Amino acid sequence: MIDDLWYKNGVIYCLSVGTYMDANGDGIGDFKGLLRRLDYLHGLGITTIWLMPFQTSPGRDDGYDVADYYSVDSRYGTLGDFVEFTHGCKQRGIRVIIDLVVNHTSDQHQWFKEARRDKNSPYRDWYVWSDKKPANANTGMVFPGVQKSTWTRDKEAGAWFFHRFYDFQPDLNTSNPHVQAEILKIMGFWIQLGVSGFRMDAVPFVIATKGAKVRKPVEQYDMLRTFREFLQWRQGDAIILAEANVKPETDMDYFGRDGDRMHMMFNFQANQNLFYALASGDSRPLAKALKATKPRPAAAQWGLFLRNHDELDLGRLTKAQRDLVFKRFGPDKDMQLYDRGIRRRLAPMLGGDRRRLELAYSLMCTLPGTPVIRYGDEIAMGDDLSLPERNCARTPMQWSTEPQGGFTKSSKPASPVIDKGPYGFEHLNVAKQRRDPNSMLNWTERIVRMRKEVPEIGWGDFAIIATRDPAVFIMRYDWRNNSVLFVHNLDEKPRETTFSAGLPGDAGEHLINLLAEDHSHADKRGQHRVVLEPYGYRWYRVGGLDYLLKRSDIDESNAGNKHPG
Repeated sequence: MIDDLWYKNGVIYCLSVGTYMDANGDGIGDFKGLLRRLDYLHGLGITTIWLMPFQTSPGRDDGYDVADYYSVDSRYGTLGDFVEFTHGCKQRGIRVIIDLVVNHTSDQHQWFKEARRDKNSPYRDWYVWSDKKPANANTGMVFPGVQKSTWTRDKEAGAWFFHRFYDFQPDLNTSNPHVQAEILKIMGFWIQLGVSGFRMDAVPFVIATKGAKVRKPVEQYDMLRTFREFLQWRQGDAIILAEANVKPETDMDYFGRDGDRMHMMFNFQANQNLFYALASGDSRPLAKALKATKPRPAAAQWGLFLRNHDELDLGRLTKAQRDLVFKRFGPDKDMQLYDRGIRRRLAPMLGGDRRRLELAYSLMCTLPGTPVIRYGDEIAMGDDLSLPERNCARTPMQWSTEPQGGFTKSSKPASPVIDKGPYGFEHLNVAKQRRDPNSMLNWTERIVRMRKEVPEIGWGDFAIIATRDPAVFIMRYDWRNNSVLFVHNLDEKPRETTFSAGLPGDAGEHLINLLAEDHSHADKRGQHRVVLEPYGYRWYRVGGLDYLLKRSDIDESNAGNKHPG
């Protein structure tokens, strides 16, 4: 059945092997240590682990400069350790997706070494070259302010090579059918070792045409169908989660009108407008973004997130909106990055305010899609702004009050643990929060469990309920004869709001609070009156808790459609 799709109603947890758990005491996390922490993730309710790059790499870009796609970096263990890890995940009902970084390689990859060494090498055309410096070499940089060009002259090759990212990451010529075939082999290799899918890095760049004469890149969307067809052939339920920060009008080009391209995409449009809503107390742009990104195939899904391992990209907002978010969440220049984003973790951005943190995560978990949680955010970890660029938000996990936060027995971890201030490991760690029933960790565990008990969000159709107050955001989901409704107050002041559930007859008369005991009953006019505390939120099930008895086997509202769901 179509509703057996595992990625529609789970919770994805993003982590870096190197910063999560060190088993060997050398200050670098590895798969043996990660395997020992699986019970923690299982207890948290995680259904999928997304691993950042762990393949052999010089490590100049946190592993995104891959030097061998068919390996595990020796610092993290062996292929055997990786298989033990994926097996441990399978035992606990947890799936694994890994980063697929195929827009570029490291300049230390054997393919590039051979390409630069010999113009007649079969690998020469695996990269993008020019005999002269292209006229547009100073445009299109991914990291403005840090990166000076997209073309660099290689002395050994006697030619210029193209790199959308750093100059040590030469772009692969993904239009080359041999490169495309190699990408399929890479996916097939990791699928055999227990992986359930891939988070594909920089998808718009992967499928774009490249070259010195390319003035306006053209996206080769058929490439996405090729990737999907291969995965479905090798393993029917494997997926690709696309990192594609694109405009809503091109979303369906990535999903495929017939649902034959990407299974999932990150909803950057919703993410950026969500942060504007948190900064301004105005939900209207967020509502507009959700409506703009509503179209998607039945088997496709959005990935919803607050923060990830990169900067908070605000490039899709207007200048006025972006300036306001900067002012509220990253006012200092050292908090900003690439002229477009904020490099902080969520907790310090929100001033460590528990009410605002809960509001933010409640919002993310109730927007249409699958929640993606960044490691450490379940305990509200902080950042270290003394570290360069995005490394400030990639510090080791804080497990306990033991030295180095219980991450390692080494006195010098590869990345320093936060040990000072309110976010230092002695004040903020898993062990301490596990013992506190009111901690952020235990709240997160409860909200994850409840999110998994509300499949209407992952499967249903949503409606935004209009209010006269832009600070109050109300959404309702309908699926298989059941409905849920969510109310959020984005303002620092209490709000009273009146609304109708918007369902026919007396269906919306009773709203049962799923997180507390303050239920709501409509007046004679069918109106609910709810008083929300500052940054307050409510999760309601419409009707009663006998909803499972009422759930139909099909989505009756779409029974005549070819693609229900």
